[in-house]
Amino acid sequence: MKTFSLFCIFILSLVQPAFAGYLDGFHAEKVSAHVYVIHGPTELPNETNEGFMNNPAFVVTDTGVVVIDPGSSVHTGNMLLREIRKVTEMPVIAVFDTHIHGDHWLGNDAIHRAYPDAKIYAHHKTISMIDSGEGQSWLDLMHNMTKGATDGTKIVNADEALNGGEDMSIGGHPFQIIHLGQAHTVTDIMILHKQDEVLFTGDNVSNKRLIRLVDASFKGSIETIDAARKLKPKIVVPGHGKTGGTELLDNYQTYLSTVYSEVSKYFEEDLSDFEMKPLIHKKLSNYHDWPGYEEELGKHISGAYLEIEAAAF
Repeated sequence: MKTFSLFCIFILSLVQPAFAGYLDGFHAEKVSAHVYVIHGPTELPNETNEGFMNNPAFVVTDTGVVVIDPGSSVHTGNMLLREIRKVTEMPVIAVFDTHIHGDHWLGNDAIHRAYPDAKIYAHHKTISMIDSGEGQSWLDLMHNMTKGATDGTKIVNADEALNGGEDMSIGGHPFQIIHLGQAHTVTDIMILHKQDEVLFTGDNVSNKRLIRLVDASFKGSIETIDAARKLKPKIVVPGHGKTGGTELLDNYQTYLSTVYSEVSKYFEEDLSDFEMKPLIHKKLSNYHDWPGYEEELGKHISGAYLEIEAAAF
């Protein structure tokens, strides 16, 4: 009987991790003296990953924690808080939401519940779009894509509007806000933590993951990455994919520039976007293994085509 009991305990020890929550498997990685990042998965939101797909990050300042993009749900936000508490007992004093897409900001809910006095910053267009119905649309989309795994999340909008160009001091640390106009969306901000020379790009840059660009300007995105490069960051935290150096700016910009320039060329030759796709595919061999490539390339070509067509008239 004793042998049987020990055997059961052994079997349970093997099985238990399979029942552990998916978000329990993610942990913050220290990428600089004061900055930590939780690198999310590269697949789309689904029931298993509970909608988690971005890179929630935080900066430990002299007096508190500054969060960047707390994620897609109250559950992702709680995971982020768990990781913050492993590093410091100081409160969250500020949050930055990089843009309108809900996989980056719906985690505000968890932060607000735990630290209701924390200021939440976003571009003023993000704030107005959330208030005008985009917030509910993203809440509904996450519910549907995850089959209800994000339920319990409430819309918590930013309360501090940004325009871009601000130089701010939070917790004794200097931050610079960058916004040049439409890039990944019309709402994007990038945040430079000057002390550690860490640039949070939001979805203006993605690393080894191709993302949807339905709200994007290819030309604006390319120019925004040029501006990011001029900041000379040592560390780049993308919206999706692993943190790295300025090679992340180069790699993603090369993809955007190749698509845009090739579509421009074939547009002049009067090819349709459908006819362009196999020709452009050959030019992008370095990106064929990026998650999202098969799903997004055709959409990206069509988006660039419409942008170039609009500029021609």
